[in-house]
Amino acid sequence: MIRSIKKSVRRFKKDEDGSSTVEFAILFVPMFTMLVSAIELGMIHLHHAMLEQAVDETVREIRLGTGQVPSHDTIKSMVCERTGFIEDCSSEIRLEMIRLDPRNWSPVPEGADCVDTSQEVAPVRSFENGQSNELMFLRACAKFDPVFPTLGMGENLIVDGAGQYSLVASSVFVQEPF
Repeated sequence: MIRSIKKSVRRFKKDEDGSSTVEFAILFVPMFTMLVSAIELGMIHLHHAMLEQAVDETVREIRLGTGQVPSHDTIKSMVCERTGFIEDCSSEIRLEMIRLDPRNWSPVPEGADCVDTSQEVAPVRSFENGQSNELMFLRACAKFDPVFPTLGMGENLIVDGAGQYSLVASSVFVQEPF
């Protein structure tokens, strides 16, 4: 009896059938998680790069457009036109513009004020149009849905009540004289 058990164990040890299946079963989950996380990270990077470019182009147009002081809604629509990927941009993006005094410096508030679609609509946080030769800080915060909210990196993102993560783009410019 013991001899037959030893013989069966030796034969089982030498048999290589199914060894690739075991490797696949062990490696599939981590590799799939890495693939999904790479896709999520790529989408985050794409959204952030496009938001940064839209804010930069808008600020450039504001700087060069002397003689006019754009309103909050005008600047918001300029940013939304340039992003091209935010669905319902007017409700998903929030702008904040703060006048800075370079001679009496005070830091910009750290926390970006973003839209939380799971809560009631809040008014504009802080938006001041600058006068001639004033230093202005413009910050845009947009909300996005994760591509894979329950897998890989998507489940570790900091999200609001609606399950969206926020991306922030900012720029500083000097208001040109009128």
